[in-house]
Amino acid sequence: MQIIDYLIILVYFLFSIGIALYYSKRAGKSTDEFFLSGRNLPWYLAGLSMVATTFAADTPLAVTELVAKNGIAGNWVWWNFAFGGLLTVFFFAKLWRRAGIMTEVEFAEIRYSGKPARFLRGFRAIYLGLFMNIIIMGWVNKAMTSILRGMFGIPESEVIFYVFACMLLVAFYSALSGLWGVVVTDAFQFVIAMVGTIILAALVVNSSEIGGIAGMQEKLPPFVFDFFPHIKDAASIGGAFALTIATFLAYVGIIWWASWYPGAEPGGGGYVAQRMMSAKDEKHSLFATLFFQIAHYAIRPWPWVLVGLASLILYPQLSVDEKGMGYIYAMNDFLPVGLKGLLVAAFFAAYMSTIATQLNWGTSYLINDFYRRFIKKNDEEKHYVFASRVMTMILMVISIVVTLFINRISGAWEFIMEAGAGVGLVLILRWFWWRINAWSEISAMITPFVLLPFLRYYEIVFPITLFYLVSITTVVWVVVTFLTKPTDEKVLISFYRKIHPGGILWKKISSNLPEVKSDSGFFAMFVNWLFGVILVYSILFGTGSLLFGNYTELFIYMGAAIISIFIIYKNLSALGWKTVIK
Repeated sequence: MQIIDYLIILVYFLFSIGIALYYSKRAGKSTDEFFLSGRNLPWYLAGLSMVATTFAADTPLAVTELVAKNGIAGNWVWWNFAFGGLLTVFFFAKLWRRAGIMTEVEFAEIRYSGKPARFLRGFRAIYLGLFMNIIIMGWVNKAMTSILRGMFGIPESEVIFYVFACMLLVAFYSALSGLWGVVVTDAFQFVIAMVGTIILAALVVNSSEIGGIAGMQEKLPPFVFDFFPHIKDAASIGGAFALTIATFLAYVGIIWWASWYPGAEPGGGGYVAQRMMSAKDEKHSLFATLFFQIAHYAIRPWPWVLVGLASLILYPQLSVDEKGMGYIYAMNDFLPVGLKGLLVAAFFAAYMSTIATQLNWGTSYLINDFYRRFIKKNDEEKHYVFASRVMTMILMVISIVVTLFINRISGAWEFIMEAGAGVGLVLILRWFWWRINAWSEISAMITPFVLLPFLRYYEIVFPITLFYLVSITTVVWVVVTFLTKPTDEKVLISFYRKIHPGGILWKKISSNLPEVKSDSGFFAMFVNWLFGVILVYSILFGTGSLLFGNYTELFIYMGAAIISIFIIYKNLSALGWKTVIK
């Protein structure tokens, strides 16, 4: 790192602070401005913000590790979430925007009734806004400590202080500027991060040690370039990324609809729901979420994948637990003066965009759905904005403390998917079935925590744990649903008037509301979901085919993508969803 590298990083920090200062006055007007940007985000800003948030400091390292261990197909451990993401686009994006609420957690009291609804809202505010949120920020902080150690050789005993200083800056601009500052900064940070990672991939792949794509294909075994995992018996798994049938079903057949996971919540939720609710209207909400799915799964991963493949050639000595650091070593070894500063700034950008969103999103739950709802009601908006800024700083401090106790990032991922296993179907059906009540959600959230100690005792490991967790949790919440009272009919009628989701499972309520125009076109929405999945995977694998010179496959994938775009456009037009691009 030379002086010009440090100057580039300094300019990046100053620009981020400038954006925060510019939007600080606007964010201070009300909590609606602070947490939802006045519900006036255009689709491209909302979508870019979603993509930037899921591009954390740990993401390139995680993808590098997956590729170095299992080849390109190793990415199916997260590529599978595209199925659920496209479901959110076509079934739920419009409903979230239509709900007119400030947070996902607030949904509990417009959909359910009585003390169970109030308890669920308060419980989820603490559970998601504090407990889950600080675990997520803890693993992002943990990844940033690895980057700083690898880039600058900072001792492990000291590196946490540098992360604390960076997070203090993030908390400062998040508390100052609210969601407007966060999303505009996200757009700037995402551009910086992507430019940096693309430049690194180009330099590494075209280096003399690799010799371009052709050289890479000569030096590595063919199976590492496979886009799809091999399905084999456990006893016959070889060098290629191979899954047992049970593991394959867990990843592709269960996780995406059954497990709660940040950024990929079944039916939408968390910061994705926050962006959908912040959009200008239902159309902007849908297009923002569609843009997010395409960019997140189909476009963004390839620079990381290429560096991951190159790391197999460049750093064969790395142990299994160190393979993710191949990305950092490539930065050190191949980036010239100036570009090194740019990529370090890119990592800071990825880190800060994620932390900024987590702070704003978590604070919205703790203030709007706990403090304002149960502790201090009916105060002035300025008071709640001030409380939000204070809570942002408190969350920042707690997450730093939690970081000290996280030893393995992948362990945090697995725990979160296990803790949310089985709740996904409730989160989907609560929009489309009147009989779901607050106890359905409560029991689905609690059951995995009761089961996990028994699964640990019998040494059942992830992802096989999901078969037990999802099955038993589903049985529990269905039984609980029918053993408890349904939601008060007045609340159901009010919810249906406002959301009018349509469907046969609302017939008991909708039949009494003939004046309410319910949503229709469910078959068209299902077709859009199906071809949306084909579109995302076609662009993903088509880009890979282009990179590796497989032009016949490229032609097939791009043809599938064009057909998918045509069908989706025709269906949306028939439903009255003309394009919002102007």
